[in-house]
Amino acid sequence: MSSALELFLDKISAQDGVSMATLSAYERDILQFLSFQNTAPEQITSDSVSAFVKHLSDKHFAAKTVSRKISAIRGFCKFLIEEKILKNNPLPDITLPKREKPLPKFLNASQIEELYQKALSHQNIAFKRAGLIIKLMFASGLRVSEAVCLPLSAINHNKKQITVVGKGSKERIIFINDQTNTLLLDFINNTRSSFLKNKQTSAFLFPSKTASSGHLTRDTFFKDLKLLAVESGIPPHLVSPHVLRHSFATNLINHEADLRSVQKMLGHEAITTTEIYTHITHQKIIDSVFEKHPLARGLHEK
Repeated sequence: MSSALELFLDKISAQDGVSMATLSAYERDILQFLSFQNTAPEQITSDSVSAFVKHLSDKHFAAKTVSRKISAIRGFCKFLIEEKILKNNPLPDITLPKREKPLPKFLNASQIEELYQKALSHQNIAFKRAGLIIKLMFASGLRVSEAVCLPLSAINHNKKQITVVGKGSKERIIFINDQTNTLLLDFINNTRSSFLKNKQTSAFLFPSKTASSGHLTRDTFFKDLKLLAVESGIPPHLVSPHVLRHSFATNLINHEADLRSVQKMLGHEAITTTEIYTHITHQKIIDSVFEKHPLARGLHEK
């Protein structure tokens, strides 16, 4: 390892307080670059960095990985300039590969029902509560942070609507179907009291006896959800609280719901955030063309 790299790693460790994992990643990435260019740090040029980026792309490194490596090199070069080891910044005109935004994962209605039925099969009422939250999030698009701390007073059972205070303290109205409304009423009347500490009152729909917040925590629900996924035979990496929210939006748009309406229900500030769900629908159309069209079938059959 060059003395300049050692000094750089010592500096970011002492001054920036980066973790050991980050420090190790920086060291690996910079050593890989220095080995590739096969010259001393003071001889780093824009051409050598560009060649390294091309090399990584040719080797099919993910855009996210390339960006991380260049970020490490950029920090190293900045340090070299400060220490007067390098005269000019070799990275101002470096073009990085475009990072594709991954499409959201989502579950279909059958998978949601599998999770719910598995929750009902448990004797432990905590899992029955988790089953209700699964149904609620799939029916409403609530964020998990909104669901676990939902006030009882937010639900209007007669109008079948929930008033949610979301990001930025912005209020929105969410409408729920008859089944979800009935499940909520049943939980409130027959099960909710089991989660109250010493039978005390609570303002929350999902109170907790142990959490300092007084309501169910996201971590507890996350763990229950993952266990239900495993027991249902659904790969757990495909299931998370946010996937339930994605599933709400994706299933609506796949059934031709208006994009603006979905935006309002999700509480998105910009419609561009909601538009990512249309990409899933577009992919569904593409898949249908290749799988269902008679010409496509004919090509596959030959």
